[in-house]
Amino acid sequence: MTAETPLPDVLAGLERGAPAAERAFRPHPWTAGGHRQTLLGYLCRRRLQWTPPTEDLVVDGSDDVRLLLRASWQPGPRDARPALVIVHGLGGCDRATYAIAAGRHAWELGWHVVRVNLRGAGDGETLCPRLYNAGLECDLVDAFEAVGRIVPRQGVVGFSLGASLSILALARQPARVPPGLVGLVAVSPPLDLAACADRIDLAPNRAYRRYFMKNLRRSYRRRQRLVPELYEAGRERGLRSIREWDEVITAPYGGYASADEYYARSSAGPYLGRLDRPTLILAAADDPMVPGESVARWPLPASGLVVREILPTGGHVGFVAPTAAPGRFWAAERAMAWLRAASRP
Repeated sequence: MTAETPLPDVLAGLERGAPAAERAFRPHPWTAGGHRQTLLGYLCRRRLQWTPPTEDLVVDGSDDVRLLLRASWQPGPRDARPALVIVHGLGGCDRATYAIAAGRHAWELGWHVVRVNLRGAGDGETLCPRLYNAGLECDLVDAFEAVGRIVPRQGVVGFSLGASLSILALARQPARVPPGLVGLVAVSPPLDLAACADRIDLAPNRAYRRYFMKNLRRSYRRRQRLVPELYEAGRERGLRSIREWDEVITAPYGGYASADEYYARSSAGPYLGRLDRPTLILAAADDPMVPGESVARWPLPASGLVVREILPTGGHVGFVAPTAAPGRFWAAERAMAWLRAASRP
């Protein structure tokens, strides 16, 4: 590989290598770095689509909350195979390309796949035009229970905010988590919400901030039109940072006195010690949105059930490297290897 090698050739080279099950995370040197890995993750997966047959599964929760789950069942008896439950991140939905990459890999391995839409996300907006936030683990528990009534075993992979929310679900409501939930993989989890909000608002991350804020404002306006009695018109105007958004929108509509209270009560880091299911926390030291220290500093339970892997590079939900998973998404391969091991009797 020379200095003149064009980027398409570098990306094509990522497909080559040893069998996926034998590979560690070894990105090409040109693709290392937090911003590169984050951007390449988007570029490598942007055209992925979900093609297996899909069934809409509507879950009725508390407080008139309705969740839309997109379920794809393998042929044959449903109780003969485990299901992978996928939880998207901030601004995502079941169509998020990282969710599709992980789901397609699980599908190829013979698992059922259930892609969760958090309240009001994606096509679930018509069912429940409500705002979700990082502290609503009750919605996920409802989803896990619904899946548990169909299949005896399930594994969970959450991405970014969905990873943090999944940790809260298992740690704060263990009595309601189905016994057949064999394990969790949390990819790029914002375990300290305050630290992550401050990191995104730094100047080097202004492109990410603009992207998130644009989508958040657009989402708020749709909800305001659907349920004007719940959401005040124009409240989103002029908000330019994640912390401002959480102070003006998330906190008051989520039942918190301030953004600081929301961060303190909804951060998953302090709850890691309560986890009693096999859990893999997969993060990158160069994640531009989640400081590595904010992932590393929390004590893990003495049981050894929780493993933390912080790789030198990988970006935010990037992890672009040789892999069997679509979209060069090595984290999907790592997640399924972990969950397959956890699901064995």
